[in-house]
Amino acid sequence: MHTSNALAPSLFLLCSSPLSPLALSLSVCSGLPIFSSASDQLDAAGRAPGLGGPLGGASSGQPSALGAGGGGRASMSGVSRRPGVPPLLSDGSLDYDALYDDEDECDIGTMEAHGSVVTHLLSQVKIGMDLTRVVLPTFILERRSLLEMYSDYFAHPDYFLKIADFKDPKDRMVQVVRWYMSAYHAGRKSSVAKKPYNPILGELFYCHWNVPGLPAGVEPVVPDGPVPWCDRNQLTFIAEQVSHHPPISAFYAEHYNKRISFCAHVWTKSKFLGLSVGVHNIGQGCVSVLEYDEEYIVTFPNGYGRSILTVPWIELGGPVTISCAKTGFSATIEFHTKPFYGGRKHRISGEVFQPGDKKAFLSISGEWNGSMQAKWADGRTEGFLNVNEIPIVKKIVRPISEQDEMESRRLWKEVTAGLRFNDIDKATNAKTDLEQRQRDEAKDRKDRNIRWETKSFRELGDNWVYVSPLVNRVPKNGTADPSCCPEQR
Repeated sequence: MHTSNALAPSLFLLCSSPLSPLALSLSVCSGLPIFSSASDQLDAAGRAPGLGGPLGGASSGQPSALGAGGGGRASMSGVSRRPGVPPLLSDGSLDYDALYDDEDECDIGTMEAHGSVVTHLLSQVKIGMDLTRVVLPTFILERRSLLEMYSDYFAHPDYFLKIADFKDPKDRMVQVVRWYMSAYHAGRKSSVAKKPYNPILGELFYCHWNVPGLPAGVEPVVPDGPVPWCDRNQLTFIAEQVSHHPPISAFYAEHYNKRISFCAHVWTKSKFLGLSVGVHNIGQGCVSVLEYDEEYIVTFPNGYGRSILTVPWIELGGPVTISCAKTGFSATIEFHTKPFYGGRKHRISGEVFQPGDKKAFLSISGEWNGSMQAKWADGRTEGFLNVNEIPIVKKIVRPISEQDEMESRRLWKEVTAGLRFNDIDKATNAKTDLEQRQRDEAKDRKDRNIRWETKSFRELGDNWVYVSPLVNRVPKNGTADPSCCPEQR
């Protein structure tokens, strides 16, 4: 079974620098679980950013595992095949949008083929150290930004919107859990963990989805929404890199007609654990159901990178909670790490509770990237969710030619082109230019005593909230409790 590079909230984060917590960057920084799973667990203390740094590893003079699209996967010997023919527009220029539409990620083959870069990586770290300054090998990069990866939480938009359809609070709670558990498998199906781009300060990403079963293009647009060219029946999404030190990403999604939204902020604390890497995902998300004035607060699992000496893979670990203060319903879910000897990968177990009860009315077990089963308090058992049997709905992103300067795909297009066609020098130079630009802008602000201003999110206590949430534009049945879900203020 493939390990997905999904929206999975912890996945992304492992090897990233200004990475935030939901990301799939457990990539090549992962390692063999030489410790027991218990000793690999992270504590919640500290505010260390994730792993990152300049592009390292293969140069144009070395065999690279980036490979090429159009069948250009790296061979198991580590030698790339010839890159495919570049997609061109009618005027002969490179079609950058097609590079993002091509979701085939080239596997890196066995890590033995890259022994020199693995040795270089390990030489930079000590057990227990944070991974902020560690240089990563280029061949592990995935061709998109961490901000775009966060959109994978909504790869099944119909599951998210269905929360608002249920009349009974018990059913709504169960559907929140079902949507949450559907979010971690989505994304590219590469069998090897990859690292997304570290977003630069002020970077933005917009996208939307046409929701199965809902007509698109017939409703009025929402000009004051997060994606102002979308209509009321489309699920819209915005993400922004709101802080560089520590690296914090914030994102928000809403559906106007269903009166439902989600706001989250995430950053990470990463540790080197011997021959594995662990990332503690710090932050929370809030599902707001306006029709019932309900907010469901969710936390995120930790991420672990394994098998650096063979083929790196990702697993999630640790407890998460989902709770609704208004109704009193709650859930606890445990992402189980694989024991050193025996056991299965990617197991989860969970319990859902009614207000005031200590005995769960619903228990869930299975694999987060496969099938999950439900057992009810009355003894009934049934399938709860099988993520391999539900189609992923492709997000829609406007063409790069129409994007603003700070939008992710426009910012990173030259890096993406370099990686796609195995031109490591091009990718490295483009990434270096972006990093230098960020340093120059930071120095200029410091010299002029100017504070960085975010565009779409603002800091509120320990949280980052969207500046114009749906509840402020189409209030329904009063205002939510700001102490529970501060995005509502």
